[in-house]
Amino acid sequence: GVEFVPATATATALLARQAAHGRRLRRVGFALGVALVVVSVVLFAEASVFLWVPALAAGLLAGVLLAEATRPRPRWALSDPPRRQRRGEQISPWLLWTMRAIVAGAVLAAVLLADDLGTAGTAIALAVPLGAWVLAEVALLRILLRPLPAEGADVPVDEAQRTWTAHLVVAAATVGAVLPLGALLLRAAIDLDDRVASDGAGLLPVALVAGGFSALLAGITVAGFLLTWLKPVRQTSHALA
Repeated sequence: GVEFVPATATATALLARQAAHGRRLRRVGFALGVALVVVSVVLFAEASVFLWVPALAAGLLAGVLLAEATRPRPRWALSDPPRRQRRGEQISPWLLWTMRAIVAGAVLAAVLLADDLGTAGTAIALAVPLGAWVLAEVALLRILLRPLPAEGADVPVDEAQRTWTAHLVVAAATVGAVLPLGALLLRAAIDLDDRVASDGAGLLPVALVAGGFSALLAGITVAGFLLTWLKPVRQTSHALA
């Protein structure tokens, strides 16, 4: 629908500025992902080979979230008196609360495995989902509290960006929690497999391994898809030509 709106100079400048901002923060996220890979090698030695791709994906997603949480404010005229969207107009509450539930599950798993993970491992397992959640909530709060623009061609552009930001940060935070949750499930399966003795109890480690690998695969797949969403919302007037 945005492509049917004549491009204004203010909207064009805003989209270009936000695209440049997103590219800069994406590079920061990539550097963070590389740093996480190095940290995993230092902490877990050869066992870290399975964590390299999730660590890199977590860093890239952190760049996505940071870019959305710190997006430059638009310079167009705001509504007077201020008008604001409702949360339901930006994203489904089911998606929002699913993200929060998965973050809570990842944090609970890290707390329960704190003795096995050690101080450093527990800190990383808690920092990744909690950091993603905090950045997502900041971005969601900004688009909820910022007043809508005044009437004009900038209104649909602003609404499209709010919806895009809401879905992007919720998806990124969800994946940011799913990745460590999958790793924690695998760790729990290994520890439990060493302790169980009965045949019936041996099914639980298998279920944990299946859940862990499924979470990691799904998280990495969706993370790769989300990175393509860094492109700015396109606005053209070709449809009106």
